[in-house]
Amino acid sequence: MTLPELLERASSLADARGGRAVIGIVGAPGSGKTTLAEALVRELNAVWEAPEESSFAHVPMDGFHLSDAELTRLGLLDRKGAPETFDAYGYAALLARLRIERGHVVYAPGFERVLEQPIAGTVPVFPAAETVITEGNYLLLDRPGWREVRQQCTEVWYCQQDDALRIKRLTERHLRFGKTPETAEAWVREVDERNAELIRATRDRADLVVDLESIAAE
Repeated sequence: MTLPELLERASSLADARGGRAVIGIVGAPGSGKTTLAEALVRELNAVWEAPEESSFAHVPMDGFHLSDAELTRLGLLDRKGAPETFDAYGYAALLARLRIERGHVVYAPGFERVLEQPIAGTVPVFPAAETVITEGNYLLLDRPGWREVRQQCTEVWYCQQDDALRIKRLTERHLRFGKTPETAEAWVREVDERNAELIRATRDRADLVVDLESIAAE
């Protein structure tokens, strides 16, 4: 699909009953989920002058990373980014709140890339928002917690990206945030790509597959 077609589809999903639609965007690490979500929200909110008036909100899954302290306690720090290193039930509960609570601001956690830590209360979703776009790796995973996340999504879109380009961008991102070349390459190979294989297996459960190379070429 083209970007204008995605914008039209996103606009059409608003819940006429007064609740919010939730559009999930899923894909392997480095596939461009955040870039697509930000582009959609930016284009869809272009007519509004202030965030408080905007009809679309962006709520990333990354705010539900467990802290490094908790991952250390659980013995999972070396697998950070795997499904079990997120608070999936908390994420599902927030999406459930966002669907029905329209009378006040709902705050979501964000993720600070420099610190590599979740930060509470950094993403405000204002009452005017009619649709939430959320993105993350495991929205289609058939496991406890993640099944509950999927149930809160009106639709889930899967991002398809060339693997060589995806791995290159992912490695560059690790380098930007402080990893050495050797550590970055090892992390991509041993952690990110293991997770990518798990995510690819969920592709057939998506409502829509988005070819990001085609959109980038527009």
